Order: sequence, then C-alpha cells, then structure tokens
Amino acid sequence: MDQFLLFFETMPTWMKALWVFFTLAFFWVLEGYYSLVTFQYKKWQHAKVNLVLLLFVMIINAVFGIATVGVFNWLQVSKFGLLHLFEAPVWVELLIAIIVLDFVAQYFVHFCLHKIPLMWRLHIVHHSDKHVDATTGTRHHPIDFIIRESFALVAVMLTGMPIAFYFLYRILSVAFTYFTHANLALPLWLDRGLSYIIVTPNMHKFHHHYQLPWTDSNYGNMLSIWDRLFGTFVYDDTSKIKYGVDIADHTNDESIGVQLGIPFNKNVRSKRQ
Repeated sequence: MDQFLLFFETMPTWMKALWVFFTLAFFWVLEGYYSLVTFQYKKWQHAKVNLVLLLFVMIINAVFGIATVGVFNWLQVSKFGLLHLFEAPVWVELLIAIIVLDFVAQYFVHFCLHKIPLMWRLHIVHHSDKHVDATTGTRHHPIDFIIRESFALVAVMLTGMPIAFYFLYRILSVAFTYFTHANLALPLWLDRGLSYIIVTPNMHKFHHHYQLPWTDSNYGNMLSIWDRLFGTFVYDDTSKIKYGVDIADHTNDESIGVQLGIPFNKNVRSKRQ
C-alpha cells in the first residue's frame, strides 16, 4: 500500500496532465459508438469552448498547486486534522479521506453552487451546454473552479490527510467526471445497479435537464450515497431529458466570450427571481 501511495505522491505533472487528456479522449471516442442520445451537432466545434475552459482550469490548477503544497507542509508540521486523532490502517484512513473529499469538495460545494444565487450565476455556464458529452465535464467558469478548489483544500485541512491521498482522489475524480458526463448508453440494468453505489452516466444526465426540479438533483461526483441520504437522488426515463438550462436558453453555448460573460449578463435571470 505504501508503494502504491508513493506512486501518486511522486507522480510527475506531465503524467497527471496525460491522465486528464487520456480519460477525456477515451470517453469522448467511446460515446461515439455507444451513444445515449444521437446529437445533430459538430462534435469538434462543440468541444472547442469546453476545451478552452479546460485550459483555464489547468492554469488555475497549477496556481492552486502552490497553495496545496503549502497546506500539506503546514499539516505535516501541525498534525492538524481528523486523521491525526486516532490510529487506523492506511486503507481505512484513505477511505475516510476520499469520503470526506467526495462530500465536501464535490457534493456539498455543488449543492451550494445551485442554492446560493451568486454562485449559481457562475455555475450556469456548466449547465448552459445543450449537448452534454464527455467534454462538458471540463466546462466550468474559472471562478466556479476556484470555488471548487477552495472547498477541496478545506476538506484536506479537516482531515489532515497526506498529499498522496489527495492526489489519488484527484485521479479518481477526473475519471468519474468524464465518465458521468459522457454521452454513454450503459445497459439500463447496469447503470441503475451501479447507481446504488456510484454516480453513473444516466444518473448525472438528470442533473443536466433544463428545468427544475431535476436540475437541483444528483449533485454527486463519485459516490451516490450523498444524494440518496439527503433526498436529492433522481432516476427516471432518460428520454424525458432536455439538456441546457431554461434561464439561459437564448445564449450561444458555443461562444467562449458569451459563456465567460454569463455571470455578469443581466439578461440571464437567476432561477431565484
């Protein structure tokens, strides 16, 4: 286990970037053969704005990497955090760390992005995509992503986890992000069965329906337990889903300028208004 974790602790930056592009490309190609929805769109043109936003995300990630190293150095010296309060096998500590990260840095922050009006205006960019596919997983307004990264650091400090745990979580999170957004048709029995444990492509698609209440459901990224526990779980007929978000339906979802400006565009109403 120590050698396994050491791999993630010493994983070079180029390999992490390669993992992002490999998993994105894998699900992007796979969905072309096993599509849930047959889109009438130009796949590369649709991907353009999402990939530009991915570039912003990677730049922010590099800057946050400096802050992350500082946090982990402080934790190592201070012994602050939940995992320093008791002794447990490494695999138990790793499981606790991933569960806390999945709740705080995925489910809880995602819930806040929907429920707090100022945060929701940033998150509209993610939901404005009218053709949800693997590249939609990269579609985040830069400030939206900064908020997400900040919550991740809070989870790190709460647990006092070692840096290897965090890097392993990031690797898993990337894979789940592209898997759940992919326009992928798993056998219904498999998708529904897996949704009792993890977030699946069908499950997440209801979250991208253009109207409430489905838009405010299925917030999870890896574990589906949070949605089931807090009553935000939805599973229905995927043929009823229409992608996008009704309050920004008139906006050009393939223009990077329009998308970056959505949070400040007074013509895009808040769903609370």
